[in-house]
Amino acid sequence: MEKRADLKKSTFRKVRVKVSEMMRDLEEEAVRALLDDYKTGRYIDRMDFFAQPDRQEVIEISNKLLYICYPGFFRDRVYRTLNEEHRVTVLIEDIIYNLRKQVSIALRFNEAYASAGEKEIAEAAGRITTSFIKKIPEIRSYLETDLEAAFEGDPAATGKEDIILSYPGLMAITINRLAHELFLLRVPLIPRIMTEHAHSATGIDIHPGATIGKYFMIDHGTGVVIGETSIIGDHVKVYQGVTIGALSTRGGQNLRGIKRHPTIEDDVTIYAGASILGGMTVIGKGSVIGSNAFITSSIPAGTRVSIKNQELQLKKGDNFCVSRSDLKQDENWFYII
Repeated sequence: MEKRADLKKSTFRKVRVKVSEMMRDLEEEAVRALLDDYKTGRYIDRMDFFAQPDRQEVIEISNKLLYICYPGFFRDRVYRTLNEEHRVTVLIEDIIYNLRKQVSIALRFNEAYASAGEKEIAEAAGRITTSFIKKIPEIRSYLETDLEAAFEGDPAATGKEDIILSYPGLMAITINRLAHELFLLRVPLIPRIMTEHAHSATGIDIHPGATIGKYFMIDHGTGVVIGETSIIGDHVKVYQGVTIGALSTRGGQNLRGIKRHPTIEDDVTIYAGASILGGMTVIGKGSVIGSNAFITSSIPAGTRVSIKNQELQLKKGDNFCVSRSDLKQDENWFYII
C-alpha cells in the first residue's frame, strides 16, 4: 500500500512539473508575441513612458486645485496644521511644483516648443504655471457666481454647502474653468485630461476650449455635452441631457480651428434633452428652449421654443387602443427637469 501511495505521489509530481513547464512555455510564447507586436511601428506601440504627462498626476493636481478653490470644504490629509494660511501655502507650492513638471512634458506636444531645449522648456513651463496660479482668484470670482446661480435656481438645495460638496454641476464647472485657463495658455493635453476626469466623475462633458460666462448653472447634469468652440453668456441655465454641439464632424481634422458649436447669449434656459447644433447657431438673449428640441438655426432673443403635438400611443398587450397627437397638457409640460 505504501509503495502504491509513493508511486501515486511521484507520478503526480512529474505531471505537475510537466504542466508547469508547459504553462511557462505558453506564457513565454504569449509575452514574446506581445513584445513583437510592439515593434510594428504603430502610434499605439510607443513605449516612451515619460514622453507625455502623467494622467494620474494631473488628476491629483486637479483634486488639489479643488482644495484651493474651496479651502474650507475639501480636506487634504497630507497637509495638517493648525495654521490654515500655512496649510494653503504649502498646498499651493505643491501644486506649482507638480504642475510645472507636467506642463514641461506637455509643451513638447506644442509645435512652438517641439524642438526647444530643456532650458527653454523649463522657463516656459515656469511662466505658464505662474500665470495660471495668478488667474485663480479671478476663476474663484466666477465660481462664486456659479454657486449663487445653483443655489437660487434649485429649491432642493438645502444650502450652499450642499452644492459645493455634492452637486456634480458645480464640480464640472470648476474643473472646466481651471482647465480653460490652461487651454488659453496653449498647454497641450493637460486641460483635456482634467475635463475628461470631471466627465468620468460627473457625466458632464465640457471641452476646456468652451467660453462660459458668469452665473452658469448645470442642474442634474448627466449627459450634458458642451463643445470646444461654444460661447455661453451670463446667467445661462442648462439641464441634463443637453447637447451644445457641432452640426457635423464628418470633416474631421479639416474643421479644426473653425467655430463648430453654438453661441448661447445671456439669460437663456435650456431644458432636458435639447440639442443645439452648429457654429452659426445663436440662441438669442432671454430665450427658453424646451425639452427635446432639436435646433440647427438661430433663435431670436426672447423666444420660447417647444415641441407641440406629440403623438401618444396606448397599447394593451398586442392590441392597439388609441393614438392621440393633441395631448392636453399643462402649458409648461416641456420643462422636463
